Amino acid sequence: MKKSIRVLIARLGMDAHWRGSIVVARALRDAGMEVIYISNQMPENIVQTALQEDVDVVGLSTLSGNHMILAPEVVRLLREKGMDGTAVVLGGAIPPTDVPKLKAAGIKEIFGPGTSLEKIIRVISELNGTSSLYPDLTSDNEG
Repeated sequence: MKKSIRVLIARLGMDAHWRGSIVVARALRDAGMEVIYISNQMPENIVQTALQEDVDVVGLSTLSGNHMILAPEVVRLLREKGMDGTAVVLGGAIPPTDVPKLKAAGIKEIFGPGTSLEKIIRVISELNGTSSLYPDLTSDNEG
């Protein structure tokens, strides 16, 4: 039996937009992943929870424009705590010009508005080398 992927979902800072993170958290759970949802948090608390919960992936959500400061800080703090193998993904309204900078800072994937839940599930599965765990959700059909 394969180990479930453990995903921490958090909204960066004081971002008030909750609906997307809840929808993604439920979809990941329904796909068989173990989801820890902590709502609004600053990078220090996100990393502390990631460490305590021994997660495989940290999923961050933001629509408030704080992504260039707070998302790289999460990656930096994870590395500082020895969690280099923990993938960080980011969802929200991210300007295309920011994507290369975020990826250079260690964000593994950025999901913009309209990204299908199937794609999010597939990417998180692939980041953990377990895409075959969810065969019905790993097709190229991204809606």
